[in-house]
Order: sequence, then C-alpha cells, then structure tokens
Amino acid sequence: MLLFVGLGNPGAQYAYHRHNVGFMALDDIVERHSFSPWKLKFQGRLADGRIGTERVLALEPTTYMNDSGRSVGEAMRFFKLTPADVVVFHDELDLAAGKVRVKKGGGTAGHNGLRSLDAHIGPEFWRVRIGIGHPGHKDRVHGWVLGDFAKADEAWLDPLLEAMAKAAPLLAERAPEKFMTQVAQATQAA
Repeated sequence: MLLFVGLGNPGAQYAYHRHNVGFMALDDIVERHSFSPWKLKFQGRLADGRIGTERVLALEPTTYMNDSGRSVGEAMRFFKLTPADVVVFHDELDLAAGKVRVKKGGGTAGHNGLRSLDAHIGPEFWRVRIGIGHPGHKDRVHGWVLGDFAKADEAWLDPLLEAMAKAAPLLAERAPEKFMTQVAQATQAA
C-alpha cells in the first residue's frame, strides 16, 4: 500500500494558487484512476483506489500547508506505513515551470509543508517536486507561491497534470525514473 499526499491549502480561495499544485496533481490522479469518493479522515480528505496492482490512498491534508505533517503522520500510523510508502506531490520554486523531479529524502528548501512532514514523519519520504518557477527575487517569493497561476500557465500546467496522472502507475510500481521520463516525453510533445 502507498499513501499519495498532495500538499496545498484547503478552500476555494486557494484552489488555483501555485502552492496548491500538489492538490491539483493528486485530484487528477484520483479522477483518472477512478478512486473512491473523497471522505473526511485524518484531518484531511482521503480517497482510496488501485493504480495497477497497488492499493493507493490519496490524502489532501486540510490542516493548511504549514501543518500537513500532522495529517500525514496520523494516516501513516493508522495504516502502519513507513516514510518510504509515502509519495508527496508539492510545488518547487527551484525547478523551471512545468518540470518534474522525483527523489527520496532531502531537505525542505524553506518549504513549510515539507518542514512539517519532516517534523512529523522524518525526511525519508518520496517527493514529487513540481516546478512552478521562481519570481526572480526572494522578496517576491511569498506573493508568487500564494498567487494564482496565470492564464498563460494553462498551456504547460494542464498537459503536465494530465501526464502525471497518466504516468502514476510508474510511481505505484516504485519506478520514479520511468515516471519522470514518461512525464517529460509527454509534456515535450505538448
């Protein structure tokens, strides 16, 4: 069993923020792979499904980004999962918009959602880093991540989210390199 976690902030006012791209990615995966309807559990929204032969739980913490680890830790303990069974989808300033990288473990790079996860479950979970680009200067970062995607971003964002949902079976098979390759190939053609 795997736990796929999308990071974001709950509420309609945050739905299209760059910081919520983790929620967006997970929503597309849940829809594409016909997961159960969302239910409220573990201080978040939880859906259950299968991707390939693997049972996958999808969790979107409703605790707000800065306290995401509480929700994830609760779900992990209930299902007796290890950090290696957790795959977290999150925004990444240090990647060009539309790029995706997967790695296990690592630092938080100032990301409060990752910082909370590290505090609650440790750093050895899988991270699907979704590039949102950088605004150019550190003084503009806060407004950038908490701002909506621009209309022009749809040209790369929609194909990226679709490609990630389509390639999700490779994550479920624990083949992150193949996942990154398939997403890159699909989005280069777009």
